Amino acid sequence: MAGPGWGPPRLDGFILTERLGSGTYATVYKAYAKKDTREVVAIKCVAKKSLNKASVENLLTEIEILKGIRHPHIVQLKDFQWDSDNIYLIMEFCAGGDLSRFIHTRRILPEKVARVFMQHALQFLHERSISHLDLKPQNILLSSLEKPHLKLADFGFAQHMSPWDEKHVLRGSPLYMAPEMVCQRQYDARVDLWSVGVILYEALFGQPPFASRSFTELEEKIRSNRVIELPLRPPLSRDCRDLLQRLLERDPSRRISFEDFFAHPWVDLEHMPSGESLARATALVVQAVKKDQDGDAAAALSLYCQALDFFVPALHYEVDAQRKEAIKAKVGQYVSRAEELKVIVSSSNQALLRQGTSARDLLREMARDKPRLLAALEVASAATAKEEEAGGEQDALGLYQHGLGELLVLLAAEPPGRRRELLHTEVQNLMARAEYLKEQVKMRESRWAAETLDKEGLSESVRSSCTLQ
Repeated sequence: MAGPGWGPPRLDGFILTERLGSGTYATVYKAYAKKDTREVVAIKCVAKKSLNKASVENLLTEIEILKGIRHPHIVQLKDFQWDSDNIYLIMEFCAGGDLSRFIHTRRILPEKVARVFMQHALQFLHERSISHLDLKPQNILLSSLEKPHLKLADFGFAQHMSPWDEKHVLRGSPLYMAPEMVCQRQYDARVDLWSVGVILYEALFGQPPFASRSFTELEEKIRSNRVIELPLRPPLSRDCRDLLQRLLERDPSRRISFEDFFAHPWVDLEHMPSGESLARATALVVQAVKKDQDGDAAAALSLYCQALDFFVPALHYEVDAQRKEAIKAKVGQYVSRAEELKVIVSSSNQALLRQGTSARDLLREMARDKPRLLAALEVASAATAKEEEAGGEQDALGLYQHGLGELLVLLAAEPPGRRRELLHTEVQNLMARAEYLKEQVKMRESRWAAETLDKEGLSESVRSSCTLQ
């Protein structure tokens, strides 16, 4: 075998070229198959003499796990070979490098890009009770730079985890490692969720939360009980901040669960680009058109907005230029009709708003002995005022949801009578306002995304946000 300074080793059937990277016990090379196809692959070479018992177990684990996995967001193990000196893992080649390089060349990633970095792969692993245990940007590869698909790689530390497993072995990279691993406490699959939080933090803010000058400083920060503060810049959506704080919870028993992670509104797996996106969008449009013909403007608007939520990922997913242009043209028509319906619905909602305000005034008079009810009604009034401000929809929606939470509790405890009837009407009106605002926010975001896809001369970062899947 050739030594480290003598270039790559030789392997029958392949020409090994440049070195792509190296780890604790392996070096990865770019290689070409000698067959007619000249297929490009990545070959991980492990020198047998460097293997101790732990690294043999890691390697066998990686081969066992990757042999059984076929998934578009996980690097494929094509084959493995060995000779007297090395063991070779022949892997799918990812031309776009790793997520660490991708983040550092752009400094920070837009929220819409960070959102899609690896939900599908994590869900796939969790469904099979596989924990990666070494999630970090260097182990997330990009299939290409033109239209990158993210691929999870390097399963040397991965384990099939059971809830009752007791592990005390230090695994993974300390910068992305959950506190319970660093402190050598019992840990389980939730360590991967902490790592996801650290990676998301780095993608959004440009550096991980525990960036340190030394391992001692890093360990001190990880072992600390201080709550991790999120920077105010760049501004993030409320959902994104909520998810980050729940991922970066030091106590694993209070950390977000996998089920809640995948169901979280910011993750939004339902609207990830897929082969089903266009069919789901089309089915919703058919319903929208029917409601429109029946004169139900509010229902039609809601369905058009839901359809747009699937049309945008359908545009991301479509690779045929002609089909993409046809989808864009249709989306333009539906957005125009939705704007017309918005005017109609807005007019009737203004009437509802005026009606709701007078009913609320009467309810306020009848609630002088109920300070909690008065406080909830003040929140509802603040939401109404915020809604009428330019650009205040998102804040108004948060206030409506907070007010509704209080009023629903009070409604359940309110005895029958006139006040209960008014309270019930108030709750219905607020729900209608909140739903209406949700549709407005959705439609604006969908329209922005569709228009962004349609613009020419996009900057590289915006182009990335439109193509990263």
